[in-house]
Amino acid sequence: MSSMLTHAIRNLPSSSAWAARVFVRSLSCSSHLQAAAVQPKSKKTLAKSGVKNIVVVEGVRIPFLQSGTSYADLMPHDLARAALQGLLNRTSVPRDVVDYIVYGTVIQEVKTSNVAREAALGAGFSDKTPAHTVTMACISSNQAMTTGVGMIAAGQCDVVVAGGVELMSDVPIRHSRKMRKTMLTLNRAKTLGQKLSLISKIRPDYFTPELPAVAEFSTSETMGHSADRLAAAFAVSRLEQDEYALRSHTLAKKAQDGGLLLDVVPFKVPGKDTVTKDNGIRPSSMEQMGKLKPAFVKPYGTVTAANSSFLTDGASAILLMSEEKALAMGYKPKAYLRDFVYVSQDPKDQLLLGPTYATPKVLEKAGLTMADIDVFEFHEAFAGQILANLKAMDSDWFAQNYMGRKSKVGAPPLEKFNNWGGSLSLGHPFGATGCRLVITAAHRLKKEGGQYGLVAACAAGGQGHAMIVELYPQ
Repeated sequence: MSSMLTHAIRNLPSSSAWAARVFVRSLSCSSHLQAAAVQPKSKKTLAKSGVKNIVVVEGVRIPFLQSGTSYADLMPHDLARAALQGLLNRTSVPRDVVDYIVYGTVIQEVKTSNVAREAALGAGFSDKTPAHTVTMACISSNQAMTTGVGMIAAGQCDVVVAGGVELMSDVPIRHSRKMRKTMLTLNRAKTLGQKLSLISKIRPDYFTPELPAVAEFSTSETMGHSADRLAAAFAVSRLEQDEYALRSHTLAKKAQDGGLLLDVVPFKVPGKDTVTKDNGIRPSSMEQMGKLKPAFVKPYGTVTAANSSFLTDGASAILLMSEEKALAMGYKPKAYLRDFVYVSQDPKDQLLLGPTYATPKVLEKAGLTMADIDVFEFHEAFAGQILANLKAMDSDWFAQNYMGRKSKVGAPPLEKFNNWGGSLSLGHPFGATGCRLVITAAHRLKKEGGQYGLVAACAAGGQGHAMIVELYPQ
């Protein structure tokens, strides 16, 4: 892999001027697109003979908030319940019509390990409605959605609610392994002598807690450190990363002020005010961002707090149905969910390259090219990660040597890319982001004019996901 990194630096384009051009061009184009909706292009539908059409009826999320703010005193199922109730309020779907509920999460609260079930009961769903929870790092709610797609396609369900939740304000902190072992043994001790003997063996280091970290178990490397190495491998400069992060926050603020973030539903936090909007959108300046020191690889790294996604609390929910069921119930769907793929790579050197591997596969599966895609929604874990993926996708050498392809797939044009902001600015509750990507793609297709959207995301463990979203006929 080290030879690949060296070769990549020599062979991939890298200039601050490139970033500056796409930054200005994307802002200008975004403003034009948002001024007035364009009539969708006339393209073939991706419907397949003998395969059920599965539609998104609606998708919502409670505001995504920086951890340690308004949601700090809640539990994950509280956030998931609020998202479910927001979906019910917006769609008026009868609870007893829902056949199944599946949620994604990453950092599990041990008291509510099946958070889908607890949230469903709290939201008033019948105790006869099955619910389960999945985890696949940052693509957990993607997995929840495609699980629902599979259930509907197989004829097991007609209506599935999928979603995701994360509460980074209160993550599990455990006693040390030595202390846990001692406490469990102590619980089984029968006599006072046995208990005192065990207690006497406790040493000061037993009290050192095990703190959670956003790190790879197999490599013990934090994702930020991996992002720094990835940016270096693909010659993504600090300036490019800061420019991209500024683009994300600027576009998110514009979308928020323009009322384009239609998936956000208000949430009355118990004992506090009603939260109505994301609180991590903070356009800064290149000068201010340039003052921050590297967050992971010190002192020469390029990943900082300003060009990374922040620890976020939030939850999302999306209503999926077979097309026949949706129309029978009088709903006008927003979009079809079409082909999707999951990929997996080396969790050390290619940890965050999921979109690069998944995008060409899903395009080929759907019989599309990059030129056919009208809207791109990619998960932004770090600015360096996003830009490294774009450069990898635009590299014939990388495609030939690491993807088994004859030529590159090409990078998405920035004028179609994350035009309403992304995870760097809107926030990234690990388990909830996938649903945001899908419903944003559907809303953008309707607003900007187009038929096909491509959603892609990376995930810890070196995994990734991509899906084609097709606008429902207007």
